Amino acid sequence: MDKTVPAGAAMLLDFIGGIEAPKGYGTIYANNQGKLPIPLTSMTLGEVIAAQASWTKQFKSSAAGRYQFMRATLIDLRKELGLRDGPIFSRDLQDRLGYHLLKRRGYNEFMAGKIGRAEFGKRLAQEWASLPVLAATKGQKRELARGQSFYAGDGLNKALVAPERVEAMLDKVKAAKDFDTIDTPAAAASKDAPLGKSKRLWTWLTTGGTGVGILSGVAGLDVWLQRGIGILLIVLAVYAIATMPDVRKRLGLG
Repeated sequence: MDKTVPAGAAMLLDFIGGIEAPKGYGTIYANNQGKLPIPLTSMTLGEVIAAQASWTKQFKSSAAGRYQFMRATLIDLRKELGLRDGPIFSRDLQDRLGYHLLKRRGYNEFMAGKIGRAEFGKRLAQEWASLPVLAATKGQKRELARGQSFYAGDGLNKALVAPERVEAMLDKVKAAKDFDTIDTPAAAASKDAPLGKSKRLWTWLTTGGTGVGILSGVAGLDVWLQRGIGILLIVLAVYAIATMPDVRKRLGLG
């Protein structure tokens, strides 16, 4: 698993990958990877997307990789993440893309307690057809009972795992408490904190980034030294504004 993926998300991706593509990262839909001229994990992202157009006709689906990325999904991820066509469709790249899909489906919200297990399970089932919905709901084609694929009735997909197993995994993932805090209420509050209460800004202004209190004891110094320290503080303030988007925002500078 790519090291940038948090522990909880890594557990969930391993679980999903084991259901969607038990044979691993080189899998294409219905285990037709043996018909490829080169292994999937040796192809570039652009080559995979280009080839997927024909896989839909040949194999009935363009699903590819450990997390069975559909062609439309990869095209969307490439655009959203600003990816080029050149990166190899490696294990690590697939893990990072899979993690991004988890986040798009509400991983951070689930971990932060903003959405419940049943709702997150439904969103995962919308992304991965082999996963079941965890409560009765309306699917793509019809009304669903707990345990059915969100896409039940399309003649192609069905749930491949019991809802109890998904719930047990989600409970285990939730217990990891390991996710991107940028989307949590605490982080949002930090972003909206008044400029005067910005801890990072005041740390720079009072320590110069060195851990030494510049402002303490200034009054007893030579006047020219005081002026020099004043200039230094101005430089540090400019640096803070230039490198901290929240500071610029609160000053009305963008």
